[in-house]
Parts: sequence; C-alpha cells; structure tokens
Amino acid sequence: MLVVYSSSSEEEEGSSDSQRDAEDECPAKKKSKVELPKKNSRLPLPHSVLNMFPDDLDPQTEDNSLHGGRIRSFKHERGNWATYVYVPYDPVEEFTDILEEIVSVAKKHDIDLMPQEEFHLSLSQTVVLRHHWIQPFTQNLKAGLAHCRRFICSARRLKVYCNAEKTRTFLAAEVSTGHTQLLDMIKEVDKTMTDFRLETFYKDPSFHVSLAWCIGDLTVQMNSCLKELQSIMDSQEDGPFTLSVNCAALRCRTGNKVFSFPFES
Repeated sequence: MLVVYSSSSEEEEGSSDSQRDAEDECPAKKKSKVELPKKNSRLPLPHSVLNMFPDDLDPQTEDNSLHGGRIRSFKHERGNWATYVYVPYDPVEEFTDILEEIVSVAKKHDIDLMPQEEFHLSLSQTVVLRHHWIQPFTQNLKAGLAHCRRFICSARRLKVYCNAEKTRTFLAAEVSTGHTQLLDMIKEVDKTMTDFRLETFYKDPSFHVSLAWCIGDLTVQMNSCLKELQSIMDSQEDGPFTLSVNCAALRCRTGNKVFSFPFES
C-alpha cells in the first residue's frame, strides 16, 4: 500500500527585574509605565510547538481567493479530514491539447473554465474522517477491495454537472463502458462507509471524469454551447477522442495523505 504524505504548517514580552531595581534606587525619577501581561492572558506559542500539528488549518486556506474562488462544502475543524475514494486518470498529450481548445471555445461564450489540477473518476462522495479513524478506515477499504481485478473504462460524451451547493459547475466526460465493474467497486466502498456511519455514494451514479470547472451555477450557459464543445472531442484527425481510464488501482485521499490499493492483474 503506497502512502504519499504532504503537509502544511501554521505560523504563529514581560518586564525586567534589573530595570525595576534601577528605578527603586532612584525614587526621585519618574518611573516609566511598563505594561505587564494580564494575569489570565496567554503568551503566544513558539513556532516549534505549532509545527508539531501539521494537520491544523492554515488560516490562509479559508481565503477563497487562494483557491480560485472555491468554497468549502463544510467548515474545517481540527482533527477532521476531508476524504474521498477515486480512480486516477493520467492524461495523454492529445487530451491536453483538446482541453486547451475546449477552454478557449468556452471563453468565447463568457465561461471561464479552469482545468482540473488532476483528473480522476470518483467512487465516493467527500466525507469527513476523524484522524484516529484513518488507519482502520483504509484497512477496511483495502480488505474489501482485495478481490477486485484490473479493467479499462472509457468516456467520450461531454456532460455538465453542478455541485449540491450550486457553487461550482463542471464539464466532464461521462463513462460509457465499465459500469458493471465500477458498480461492484462502489458496493465495497459503500460497505466501508456504512461501517463508519458515513454517507454512501449516489443511488444512480453517473460516473464521469471532470475536465474543468467554473464558479457558480452556469449549467444553462454551458449546456447551450455543449454541442460545440463536443465537436472538439469528435473532430480529431484519428476519429472521436475517448478517455481510457486504466482502473489498475483505487486511491483514497484523506487530508494530505493518499493511500493506493492496487488491483489484481
């Protein structure tokens, strides 16, 4: 089981006895005011102590401007880790060129699409794990997926999605083959979610790979130019472009940790 760690850390004066002694020796002089800390006030923690807790929230991470205007679906709390399960998609060079053209055409329709930083096929909703649940959760997930075998699924048709909060709209490629295997994997993932009393996946999932997103609910605007965007996918020199997702391993991202569970050949 491959585990990749990355972390971020948070950033975080009294009076002198010798000064008081000097003032006492010269009573004729007017004593300067010295502000002492209040009896119940707390001194700031040193950086060395703050850095012991890398999973604490950096105040800047709540600044939407640092995340392209994205808004959290739930408020961050210390010890809570946003978690989701997925299959990664590694884009080929042709895909990168197509996505650039899609973004450019959308721009002409006043839609500012932002390409995804990484591409994946979601197999769970985003849930919240307590830190001490991470190890048993991933072990449970690994055990349930032990029998899964590798397969390929494909996606070609573009489709528009909007999140439940109506804060972001996504342009995605909907999966057309591999549904049976994906549903089998969902059953195993849902069992783990149920064991930890977490929300399971959608009843009638529309499996897809998100390509790009924009702020707000622009479903109507994006659907109005969807045929034009689809024509970019369909009019390649070698025929319609299809995303081939190699489902060779399932990954679980929780906070800043990524766990990978390879499938059998």
